[in-house]
Amino acid sequence: MKFATEAIHSSYDCDEHNRALMPPIYQNSMFAMHEIGEQVPYRYSRLSNPTRKVLEDTVAALEHGAAGFAFASGMAGIDAVWRTFLRPGDTIVAVADIYGGAYDLLTEVYAQWGVNVVFADLAEPHNLDHILAAQTVKMLWLETPSNPLLRLVDIEALAAKAKAAGVLVGIDNTFATPYLQNPLDMGCDIVFHSATKYLCGHSDVLMGVVVVKDAKLAKPLQTMMVNTGGVAGPMDCALVLRGIKTLAVRMKQHLENAAELARRLEAHPAVAKVFYPGLPSHEHHGLAKKQMRGFGGVVSVYLKNDSKAAANSVIKNMKLVKMAASLGGVESLVNHSFSQSHSGMSPEVKAGLGIKEGLLRFSAGIEDIEDIWADISHALDTTL
Repeated sequence: MKFATEAIHSSYDCDEHNRALMPPIYQNSMFAMHEIGEQVPYRYSRLSNPTRKVLEDTVAALEHGAAGFAFASGMAGIDAVWRTFLRPGDTIVAVADIYGGAYDLLTEVYAQWGVNVVFADLAEPHNLDHILAAQTVKMLWLETPSNPLLRLVDIEALAAKAKAAGVLVGIDNTFATPYLQNPLDMGCDIVFHSATKYLCGHSDVLMGVVVVKDAKLAKPLQTMMVNTGGVAGPMDCALVLRGIKTLAVRMKQHLENAAELARRLEAHPAVAKVFYPGLPSHEHHGLAKKQMRGFGGVVSVYLKNDSKAAANSVIKNMKLVKMAASLGGVESLVNHSFSQSHSGMSPEVKAGLGIKEGLLRFSAGIEDIEDIWADISHALDTTL
């Protein structure tokens, strides 16, 4: 099946659920057993739940993986992966321009627990060679496109280098979604999504979904999920399943609007630089064309007036586009990464990564582009 068909029809058989066309919401904590030791697929919803299972299998199918796991939030999903495969004394190498929440988890939890955390600029794959030659690495964690500057790394090249050294490779595929790239097909072992964003698409759920490439990785992750209990609830799973059914059509509009928004922003006198992989001016435009099937729905900009006051002026003067902590919904949003998504980083780290006070991250929704542009351009004019 093609992607749009598989997103709607994979992993669910209505005949197994009283012919319900949509997956039922099994809003219950436990299931009846007829005798001691009876082997039934569902006993207790922390262990497994039919609604959650349909979602997990659906995302696994879209990512071409062996098994999926749905967690109560994106951070719960990332934490479960790292807790499953890392121990004190192990080394994890992560892309330097990682999501702020993941950065905080590594520096404030895992480093304190005794895990050696190495942040590296992996835009040049050979940078990984030096790290692998200098120390034993347990896990490589990628994120591409990155948040918020939309930098890319060569997934296939880095995964090949890591696998040759016996390193487990995980990747945050939230910004791209399986509609635009499938990292497991490029050599990764684990793919993660903040399903809060594009997979759900309606800004009404917190969830993380992890997919593993083979069953050997699934077993320990399943054990960690059961033991720690950070599972997604059935209602949230049903909402994300609903969102996935329209993922293909939503992503087409996100991409179309983001591409046009990026082109117009490049020409606006209040904008110093636009970050969007679909622009020829983007540093990794060629790589994006090679490893992605589209360029995503997020556009970031540096304002010429690089100040918090200018950024705040844009935010306050927009009516349609709202400031919010997340992205990927049907509505257009703006994020001030310096004070929001990456607020936990020190000023020095933010400066080194290029996260400035005058940086704004736009999540292009699926509204009419003329309405989006009228709102943003008017607000940008206030900084001139």
